[in-house]
Amino acid sequence: MRYEFVIVGAGVAGIYAALELAGQGRRTLVIDKGKKLEERRCPQEGEGSCDCEACDKYVGFGGLGLSEGKYNYTNDFGGDLERKVGSERALALMDEVDAVLCAHGADRVGIYDTSDPELSARARAAGFDTLATRTRHLGTELSRAVLGGIYGELENRIAWRFRTEVRELRPLEGGGFELTLSDGEELEADTVLIATGRSGNEWLSRQCAALGLGRGEARLDLGLRIEMRGDQLDTLLGRAFETKLRFSADGYSATTYCMNPRGRVVLKLQEGLAMPDGQNARERGDGGTGNLNFTLFVPAFFSTLDEADRRLHEVVGGINRGRNRIAAQRLADLRAGLAEEDGEFAGEGREFAREGREFAREGREFAGEGGAGLATTVAAAARTIQPTLAAEPADLRKEVPELYVRAALEFLEALEKLIGEPIDDDTIVYAIDAKLYSPGIATDERFETSVPGLYVIGDCSGTTHSLSQAAASGLHVGRLLGSR
Repeated sequence: MRYEFVIVGAGVAGIYAALELAGQGRRTLVIDKGKKLEERRCPQEGEGSCDCEACDKYVGFGGLGLSEGKYNYTNDFGGDLERKVGSERALALMDEVDAVLCAHGADRVGIYDTSDPELSARARAAGFDTLATRTRHLGTELSRAVLGGIYGELENRIAWRFRTEVRELRPLEGGGFELTLSDGEELEADTVLIATGRSGNEWLSRQCAALGLGRGEARLDLGLRIEMRGDQLDTLLGRAFETKLRFSADGYSATTYCMNPRGRVVLKLQEGLAMPDGQNARERGDGGTGNLNFTLFVPAFFSTLDEADRRLHEVVGGINRGRNRIAAQRLADLRAGLAEEDGEFAGEGREFAREGREFAREGREFAGEGGAGLATTVAAAARTIQPTLAAEPADLRKEVPELYVRAALEFLEALEKLIGEPIDDDTIVYAIDAKLYSPGIATDERFETSVPGLYVIGDCSGTTHSLSQAAASGLHVGRLLGSR
């Protein structure tokens, strides 16, 4: 069987390329090692354990787009698409991405704009840069519905292979490619588009080695997630739902990521590691919490992906200690260099009990927010910030590399100047979050590699780092190829 186009990967980059190719009536096959949309259910979101060959949270139709579905339409962050297509064209492509989402129901939620010239001026005076975006944040439930609508549009217009991996990809002498699939099937394609995302890094590294394609440096962002009193940033968020701040000091540049007013800190499992992640207030439909959380990421660059992965497992794995351990410390103790008292930060998800409980310390036990199992001092009852994720108290200075602790403390000190008040001592600092990237692959402005007819789009290209830019790259390449 021969196809005009084979797309490897059914994340947003592959989906948008497929939409363009299907619209031109081109003979197209999409291959993904994950499942169909309706079959993607991570057992770890309930009480189950995970032994999946392909992680349902990251792999399958929709890819990472099945998460909270946050589309940031901006050139300020989220990748370097503008370097390929120009700034205005990149924004126009992202507008088209949004139009497709809205055609399938995404306009049930509004779009918000974080640009605020007055705030930007105040931020600069305090040592910050602000990064602006227009954002449509779907949430998991709506994201699933929108992706379902897109799949319904595509399902019978092109061919699909789910739960299937490409074992070999070989250029043919006369042009095109021969592909051997995991079930032994062999097929041919005139053109191949690789759209495997960050989750496909190991597979893509093997293909690059076989095809003689080099990969660039690897980026890894690590940082502490901060859960603070929600009203402390009211002066910054008066005109926007969230803001993104960049702070630079000696030896680093740090940027806020995934800010969640009224949201929760939740457990993220990725690459066999446990990390603190943020959850939007809408996800549980209960109005959210009185807290606000975000991660402060500091990027680092490595010569190879293997070096970045070793650093990831060294730092995060060291904190996990072979289990899903998250370490946490109150800001006042972190600043003072004091170890957190024995016990546990108990997050939500269990029965919330204050009254009628026995106190273990000094003869009584205190159960905090969600917290059967929180053993700490009676003074915890008066804490202004209750944790939303269960974590073990720790001296983060002894567990986290100095750079990330210093960045968080210096950032918060500067933030106090910006908001005009001290950050609450009860602010909780969780260790440690990570954002993973794919090393860059040399491609031209059409995302074509040095192997004729082989294209790499989306986050696996190393050019895009967000849903919006990944989808836009797929749309861009699909349109170029479909109309040629």
